Amino acid sequence: MHFISDAFLIVMKMLKMTVLALVIGVAITLVSIFMDHTPEGLMGARWFGYPLAWLIEMVVGPGLNPWVVRPVRLILDIVAWTAIAWIIFFAAYSKKKTP
Repeated sequence: MHFISDAFLIVMKMLKMTVLALVIGVAITLVSIFMDHTPEGLMGARWFGYPLAWLIEMVVGPGLNPWVVRPVRLILDIVAWTAIAWIIFFAAYSKKKTP
């Protein structure tokens, strides 16, 4: 019975780590809006987001909605930042467990 409770605690800790990593991944992705990622020489649009430009502001065309969100790139950015945060959490957790 003691083994089951230890396994349950480990699973809960991993779940907590994963949820926290997801929250951090979403937060970093949303903060990356402030990073202008426009390729040099490109005129008519500004790209935002890092590492993938997932938000595009069309500079030309008054009267139109200038913002274009690329949902696949947005999701990939969130996945990338979540994976990085999870790896850091897991490394810190593993280091803490090692004597």
